[in-house]
Amino acid sequence: MATPYAAPGAPPAARPFDLAAHFMECGSLNTNLSIAPGERLVITDDLLNGNVVDFAAMSMAAIVARDGQVARAAIIPLSVAASKVKAADRRKYERLFELIEETAFDSAARESAEALIAANFRDSQIRELAAELGGTIGPARTRYRAFLEVIKLLVDKKISQGGFLEEFLEFTRAVAGKLDFGIYSLCVDRLFVSEHIPMMVKVSLLGEILKYPPLVRKELMTNLLSSPKAPRDLINHARGAMASEMSRAQLTEIVLFTMLKQSWQWQKKAPGHPTI
Repeated sequence: MATPYAAPGAPPAARPFDLAAHFMECGSLNTNLSIAPGERLVITDDLLNGNVVDFAAMSMAAIVARDGQVARAAIIPLSVAASKVKAADRRKYERLFELIEETAFDSAARESAEALIAANFRDSQIRELAAELGGTIGPARTRYRAFLEVIKLLVDKKISQGGFLEEFLEFTRAVAGKLDFGIYSLCVDRLFVSEHIPMMVKVSLLGEILKYPPLVRKELMTNLLSSPKAPRDLINHARGAMASEMSRAQLTEIVLFTMLKQSWQWQKKAPGHPTI
């Protein structure tokens, strides 16, 4: 006779994952949206290509995303859905877009929501928004792919360390506010942990990142400090550099957010980790 309960030692069943609640948590923490705790950051493709399909999650992304490209990408599938319902059923979408217009973190997302309401979710307005987003992201990703070739030159020792740093700064200036932050963040994370990148280059990159706006700096620095793959010498240098550059309040925020990211990493290894 089969037992009506799990055998001793069997791992617990994975819990369903509430992506909208996770996005809300990211918003309350004033950080960028991630696919799940401890996972990579959300990029526009996730929202435009169907990786994120939950209505509540997309709505939350439009409101709380710190990355303007992600916020606007979330608006597009929501507006497409609004355009397909009968006029009598459209009021709930209008209320949602009014909420986005009033409360979204990103100003461009607020403006897009306002324009879509005014246009009554016409297809032409949706296409215009999609074209604007593509016109911003497309060239930025082309520039990113070009920078990957520069990284290869550094690895192959075909460019000086100083020359590489200049290329990095130019790349950053070119894509700031245009490239998905999740892609930029992943690029920096990999530079820090790669054994093929000289330590002096990593130290120089770190010095530049300390000059970034607080939200961007917090994300990149805590990625480094919480990374199990980052060189210990680099982490120690980062801690010393932060102590001389940041206020006590800023340091406290970095420490707490680093601890949170580390706890997320531990949760990923736990039995019954939520699945998306």
